[in-house]
Amino acid sequence: MVETSDATRDVARVVARGLKSGNVVEIDGLGAFYPDARNGLRFEPQAQPQAQPQVFLAHVKEDQPKALRLHDELTEAGFSPWVDVRKLLPGQNWARAIEAAIDTSDFFVALFSAKSVRKRGGFQSEIRYALDCARQVPFDQIFIVPVRLDDCVVPRAVQAEFQWLDFFPDWERGLALLKSMMRREMARRKG
Repeated sequence: MVETSDATRDVARVVARGLKSGNVVEIDGLGAFYPDARNGLRFEPQAQPQAQPQVFLAHVKEDQPKALRLHDELTEAGFSPWVDVRKLLPGQNWARAIEAAIDTSDFFVALFSAKSVRKRGGFQSEIRYALDCARQVPFDQIFIVPVRLDDCVVPRAVQAEFQWLDFFPDWERGLALLKSMMRREMARRKG
């Protein structure tokens, strides 16, 4: 007889609640559970979790539509982006989950806007944590990628160390440059 741990039962409850609500439940490193009218659920394992570059997308709530657009476009391009509204599970300790996601990311993309540079809160904390993580990354590797969504002023602490990328007035051009840079950087890291 196989014993089931409390943690396993808790995860199963979260998955069941999500599916009952009609939502897809994705668990990093494992895969995604999909509602299925015929069988109740369908599971798709995550293929080669480390094969896709991991990209953390930091943003403020006001810029969420643009963050989700970038998430979807990076996913289509073969990257594995992490954005809170798509990855955090109900009841999950969001601060720990965010730090873990930043720690394991290949790239930290900070989405700056006139709204985000003036706002206090989680976005600023994520940037400070990423700056700490960047101190452990080899000097020749790109980790923090500031992206401007509008004509805002990038904070001095970031501006002093990192070149930013503009996604305005031409989103497609900015996206193409970001994808190209990340692909080149991943290929360079693999040697």
